[in-house]
Amino acid sequence: MPKHAATVWPGQPYPLGATWDGEGVNFALFSEHAEGVELCLFDRRGRREIERIPLRRRTNQVWHCYLPEARPGLLYGYRVHGPYAPDDGHPFNPNKLLLDPYAKDIVGSVLWSDALFGYRIGSGAQDPVMDRRNSARGMPKCRVIDPAFTWGEDRPLRTPWHDTIIYELHVKGFTARHPEIAPWLRGTYAGLATAPAIDHLRYLGVTAVELMPVHAFIDDRRLVGKGLRNYWGYNSIGFFAPDARYAATGYVGEFKTMVKTLHSAGIEVILDVVYNHTAEGNHLGPTLSFRGIDNASYYRLVAGNRRHYMDYTGCG
Repeated sequence: MPKHAATVWPGQPYPLGATWDGEGVNFALFSEHAEGVELCLFDRRGRREIERIPLRRRTNQVWHCYLPEARPGLLYGYRVHGPYAPDDGHPFNPNKLLLDPYAKDIVGSVLWSDALFGYRIGSGAQDPVMDRRNSARGMPKCRVIDPAFTWGEDRPLRTPWHDTIIYELHVKGFTARHPEIAPWLRGTYAGLATAPAIDHLRYLGVTAVELMPVHAFIDDRRLVGKGLRNYWGYNSIGFFAPDARYAATGYVGEFKTMVKTLHSAGIEVILDVVYNHTAEGNHLGPTLSFRGIDNASYYRLVAGNRRHYMDYTGCG
């Protein structure tokens, strides 16, 4: 019998996400309209699905389990079962691997193909047919982390608003060509926490940096097709996972060190978080996470035409 499936405990509905407690990992996923949820575990490279574990416990709208043998570093995703009824706002498709909205670390990148879409491309916008191909090969994976970190005496600085001077910056762009920062640190969280970067901010009198989106994001298919990349990162797919592309070490724990270092220099950290559009785009976009987990709960749908989304900003 597979290692983890042999021992599955009920677990707890909170906190959401994958939580390492020092002995095992609790998994909790919100989905009000799902009829079933499967936790998918992968090998170390994220290429092969090695186990699939049904979440048999549901507390209110949260599906959960606890794996006593699981450890930090484990790669995972979800498959969610439910009605495939796009007109009702429910495009469930268990053939699509889904990212945990509460993942703290997302590894790998999207490898674009039609298999990432919940409907069959070309089947017609008015009556889309479910696409039954497995999307796992082209999907990033979530990674369980050990949240332990030595914050020491670090506390929120609470600079009074009348004394606050905010500098908005892009983590990569701010240090990408800085001659006084080591080349391997330029454009990273660690680079922003170096003495030359901090000295410049303090010289300007800055009391807070507002970081343009640092959450895990994808390069849109349209851009990739043109040989371009999503530089600004505004199509987030994991609001609790710092994008690893900005980590010199490749590990998101570097983000915590950056925050602690900036705080010690008297500089607060503000995040630009954009919830009004995600990497899944409009109703014709891919099924990567929220749409496949519980579309009707995560997105605002048009009354009387629940296949479509409310678009207040023109961003999709």
